[in-house]
Amino acid sequence: MRGILLIPVKSLTTAKQRLAAALDQGRRSQLAEAMLRDVMTAAAGVLGRIDVALMTGDARARALAAEFGFLVIDDPRNESETAAIEMATAWCEQRGYDTTVVVPGDIPLITSDELRRVLDAAPAEGAVFVPAYDRRGSNCILRRPASIIPLRFGNDSFLPHCEAMRKTGRELVVLEMPGMGLDIDNPHELELLLQRGGSTHAQRLLRSWNFGTNDDTQWEAAV
Repeated sequence: MRGILLIPVKSLTTAKQRLAAALDQGRRSQLAEAMLRDVMTAAAGVLGRIDVALMTGDARARALAAEFGFLVIDDPRNESETAAIEMATAWCEQRGYDTTVVVPGDIPLITSDELRRVLDAAPAEGAVFVPAYDRRGSNCILRRPASIIPLRFGNDSFLPHCEAMRKTGRELVVLEMPGMGLDIDNPHELELLLQRGGSTHAQRLLRSWNFGTNDDTQWEAAV
């Protein structure tokens, strides 16, 4: 297998608009970077088996990629996750990668062990999907070959991706993963993140703000 793990990253400075009810933009940006660092830390644990690349046009994300020794696939248009992955998939095929793994940058509980499980489960030709905890989103997708199906991301991508794979007639493996399964898009998911055990960069950042420990009035005043 010649594979590559792809992490799409839009602008960190304007990230996570759907968390605006809970965090101001400065803290949303800090949290987005902390979550990305958590994802990149997990990805670093599988570098011996698979390459890793960020698809981004963000200067801070590029600096993080250099820090971790990851590749960068330039995404100057910064349009959408779907567009970035479509562009990156073509980039990968041109360079001889037969397998792509796509994970978002907002799943801070992901672990290297979970990524290894995905790689170990890969069929000779087909896909491995890890759904979000609510089974609406797709939080990890392995494709072999790299463009076996197009990826279309949004609030309800998991079932359409499954249907697209069914139409190929190739093998689909679905894995439930507690770490990968939690993506942080909405304020209530910040509480879910803090309820989990662990000490990720994102969890430590939220705790440093005393998030979730004050009453609503105190928290709104703090942000």
